[in-house]
Amino acid sequence: MIGVISAMPEEIDLLIGKMTSSELVEIGQRKYYKGELWGKDVVIAYSRIGKVAAATTAVTMILTFGVKEIIFSGVAGAISRNLNIGDIVIAKRLVQHDMDASPIFPRFEVPLLDKSFFETDEQLSRRLFRAAKIFVENINRYITRDLLRRFRIERINVTRGDVASGDQFITDSRRHHDLKQALPSIVCVEMEGAAVAQVCYEYQVPFAVLRTISDNADHNAEIDFNQFLTSIASRYSTGILEIFFSLI
Repeated sequence: MIGVISAMPEEIDLLIGKMTSSELVEIGQRKYYKGELWGKDVVIAYSRIGKVAAATTAVTMILTFGVKEIIFSGVAGAISRNLNIGDIVIAKRLVQHDMDASPIFPRFEVPLLDKSFFETDEQLSRRLFRAAKIFVENINRYITRDLLRRFRIERINVTRGDVASGDQFITDSRRHHDLKQALPSIVCVEMEGAAVAQVCYEYQVPFAVLRTISDNADHNAEIDFNQFLTSIASRYSTGILEIFFSLI
């Protein structure tokens, strides 16, 4: 049983539509879709935005549905100058950029776990990276050229890198700069991944994180975000995961 989580329904509705023999289960004001996806047993849910929401969803998937692996898929803001809108990041490690229990514990370290960064599962991440590369090579099967041009997506880069999560939108250049100075290895920021990472670490469940770059975290690039979610990000997730499942 594989769990798939996204923060927003627009990121995951297309994927749910691909399920067969699905059953809807409601727990804790969240909807979990249990069934088959491309021949594999899955549970799919959108967690809502933020670390607590994502952690709650991950725990329910593990304890109630008994998932053995978790994939989190969604959008992120670029921190690295090498990333552009439409690029794909497969997380190596995740860190909570708003965790600060100093001076008792070092900044970014999760109290009592002696960890700041949580490593994704190497096998899952490599398979997800391979799936993303195949997806990009066959992009025209999933997204029209007109749509790609509308969002100025040209050469799509697939990379592995560290990802930072926090319960805040990064909207200005100063905060963008400060994060990069404090956490020089991170390539993008979002609001859920590190929470899921901590849950999976504590429950010893392998996990991987897939992120599509929707903007620069300093908001220099302006796009129709909702349109990007439905037209680009959802198709990225669906296409990449279809290939990922075929590689299992």
